[in-house]
Amino acid sequence: MKNTYNLRSIAATAISQVLDNGQSLNTVLPDLQRNINDKDKALLQEICFGVLRYLPKLEWFIGQLMEKPLTGKQRALHYLIMVGIYQLLYTRIPAHAALAETVNGAVALKRPQLKGLVNGVLRSFQRQQTQLEERIANNNSQYLHPSWLLKRIQNAYPDEWQSITDANNQRPPMWLRVNSQHHTATQYLDLLKQADIAADVHATHTSAIRLHEPTAVSKLPGFEEGWCTVQDVSAQGCAELLQPQDGESILDLCAAPGGKTTHILELAPKAKVLAVDIDDARLKRVKENLTRLQQHATVVQGDGTQPEKWAKEQQFDRILLDAPCSATGVIRRHPDIKWLRRDTDINELAQLQAQILEAIWPYLKPGGTLLYATCSIMPEENSQQIENFLTKHTDACLNDGTKLGLQILPTTDGGDGFFYARLIKKVQ
Repeated sequence: MKNTYNLRSIAATAISQVLDNGQSLNTVLPDLQRNINDKDKALLQEICFGVLRYLPKLEWFIGQLMEKPLTGKQRALHYLIMVGIYQLLYTRIPAHAALAETVNGAVALKRPQLKGLVNGVLRSFQRQQTQLEERIANNNSQYLHPSWLLKRIQNAYPDEWQSITDANNQRPPMWLRVNSQHHTATQYLDLLKQADIAADVHATHTSAIRLHEPTAVSKLPGFEEGWCTVQDVSAQGCAELLQPQDGESILDLCAAPGGKTTHILELAPKAKVLAVDIDDARLKRVKENLTRLQQHATVVQGDGTQPEKWAKEQQFDRILLDAPCSATGVIRRHPDIKWLRRDTDINELAQLQAQILEAIWPYLKPGGTLLYATCSIMPEENSQQIENFLTKHTDACLNDGTKLGLQILPTTDGGDGFFYARLIKKVQ
C-alpha cells in the first residue's frame, strides 16, 4: 500500500518548527511521526537531524543558487529545498527518487505552483555541486556552528576547538551500559556477537560497550529484562564517580530521564534513592526505566532551588546534581542545540546552577559527597562554577585535590562532552 504522506514535507515542517518557533526536535518529532511506518520514522529522523547538523552549509548553497530568499508563507519551501540538498549530499537515496519526492513535497505543503522552483534549484545544485563544494571549503560556515558558539569554544579551548567542532558535527556512537546485576560487559559482548551485533568494550569504563552501528533496542539481548541501558559512556561516569554504597541515603537531583538513577541502583541495589526532577512529564521516563530494570526509588517532582518543599528535614550521604546546562557537550546527539541556544543562555544557566548548588548543599551530611555534573563544555558552567562555590563555602573541598573537576571533551568515537566535580563536605 502506498504511503499517504510525503516524508520530505514533514521534515521541512519539523525543521521550520525548530528554527522559526524555537522548539526542540525531541518535542516536535513524536507528533509528526504518529502515522508514519518505522522505516520512514528512521529516515525522517536522519533527514531532520542531518539538516540541522549541516544547516550553515545548506543555507550557503541555497544563497548561491537563488537570487531572493523565500520568506513568509513560502518559508517552508526554503526548508524543503534544504531537505533536497541534504539528501543529494549525505544519503544513499538515489538522486532521481530524492528529487521526485522533494518536488512533490511542494504539493503536500500546499504550494503546487512552486514545484518548478524547487525542481530548478535542486537540479542547479546537482550541476554546480563540485564547484560549490570547492568554494565553501574556504568559508566559515564549514564549521557548522553559530558564530557566538564558535567564538566561545575557540576562547575556552584555543588548541582543541577544531577537534571539538569536528566531533560535534559527527553522528554519535551508540553506547550501552551493561547491568552488572546480570552480566559483566565481556559476557554481554558475547551475547551481542551471537546476535550478530558488532561492538567493543570501553578500556576504562568497565560496564560500557560501544556498538559499531546504531541498533534498535528491540534487537539487543535482554533489553526488556533490564540487561542493558542505552547511555553515553561519559554519562556513565557520574554514578561511578559518586561511588554509591548499599544502605546509604542518596539524592539524584535533576534525575530525568533516569539513566543515572538506575545506574546508582545497579551499583548499590540496597541504597535508598530519592529521584527528583522539576519536569513531571519527564519523570514518567524515570518510572519506566525503574520498572524495566525492576528497581525501586522514590520519585518526586520538585524544584532544585527549593529543596525545603520536598526534602523536608532529610539529609543525604551522597547527592548527584546533574545540573541544568547549555548541553554544549551533546551537540552531536542534539544538533538543534546549536540553533536553539543563545549566547546569553550561558550566564543565565550558570546563575541557576549556582542557585541549586547553594540550596542543596545544606542537605548533604558532613563527610558526604556531592557530585556536580553537566553535559556542557563551557567553563562558566563547570570549573568556574566550582571555583566560585569553593570560595564561598569553607566546609567544602574537592575530592581530587587541586583540579577544579574533570572536563571531558567530545570525541568522534568516544563519549560526549561532560564535566564532573566531586565535592566533600568537611566534618567540622
